[in-house]
Amino acid sequence: MSDIGSGDEGISSQKYHGQGMDAGGNNFDSGQQPQEQELATKMLQIQSKRFYLDVKQNRRGRFIKVAEIGADGRRSQIFLAMSTAAEFRDHLSSFSDFYSSLGPPNPDNVPDDGKLKSEMMLKDNRRYYLDLKENSRGRFLRVSQTITRGGPRSQVALPAQGMIEFRDALTDLLDDFGTDDGGFKGELPEGRHLRVDNKNFYFDIGQNNRGIYMKVSEVKSNFRTAITVPEKCWTRFRDILADYCDKMSRAHSDSAEHHQGGSGSGGPRAGSAQPARDVEPFAAGARI
Repeated sequence: MSDIGSGDEGISSQKYHGQGMDAGGNNFDSGQQPQEQELATKMLQIQSKRFYLDVKQNRRGRFIKVAEIGADGRRSQIFLAMSTAAEFRDHLSSFSDFYSSLGPPNPDNVPDDGKLKSEMMLKDNRRYYLDLKENSRGRFLRVSQTITRGGPRSQVALPAQGMIEFRDALTDLLDDFGTDDGGFKGELPEGRHLRVDNKNFYFDIGQNNRGIYMKVSEVKSNFRTAITVPEKCWTRFRDILADYCDKMSRAHSDSAEHHQGGSGSGGPRAGSAQPARDVEPFAAGARI
C-alpha cells in the first residue's frame, strides 16, 4: 500500500484548511516540500457536509484521501489504499441495500450501541471499521481508521442517504485510476533466528504502506526490544556491520599477537592480556 502521507498543496489547500497529516495522524513539517501529486478530486455535498475524494500519488504509490468538512468547518479525514477503496466501494453497496430494507426509524427498536450493521477491513497495519448507526439525528455510516497496536484513530461520518452517491463517485475514480496500490508484489524472505548466549535475535521481513522493512528483535526472559530497518538502507546497514566486524577481527588478531610476543623478555607480564575470542558478527551488530 502506498504511504499515505504528507500535506495538502495547490488545489487541496484551497479546499480545506488545517494542518496536514499523514495516514498515521502524524503532523508533517510544513517547511518541507512533500513529494506528492494530486491526480484527481471530487466534491460531494451531502446534507450539511462536504466530502472531498482526492486521488493522490507519491513515491510509494497511489491512495485516496477522504476528507469530511462539517457545517462548522471541522475537518476529519481517512486514507485508503486503492485496493482498500475498492473493497470499501463494495461494502457501500451492501450497506446501502441493507439501509433500503430498513423501515422508518423507530426509537424503541434501536440497539443499545446504535449499531445496525458492521464490517471490518484490514490493510497492512491499518484496520477500518464500518458501522451503520442510528441516533436522534438519523442514520449514518461511520468509517473509523485505526493503526494496529494502538495509535491515533480518525473517522468520517457519512449520512446514510448519501451512501449511493458516495459509492458512485468512488467508482468513477477507481475506474479512472485502477485498484493497484503499487509497491512490491513478490514473496518476501522468511524470518531468521539467532541465539547468542542467553539472548535470542529474530529477523523478520515485512511490508506496510511505507514499503519493505526488516525488524530485528532482541528477546531475553524479561526484556524485549526491536529496531526497524527500511529496505532502502539495508546495503549501507550491512556495510557498517561488516566494517565493524573487520575492525574487531583485526583488533582481536593484534591482541593475540601482542599476547604471544609478550611472553618473552621485554614484553608485558604473562597473563596481562585478555585471551583471544572468536568474533560473532551478529552478536556484535545486534547491540545497535
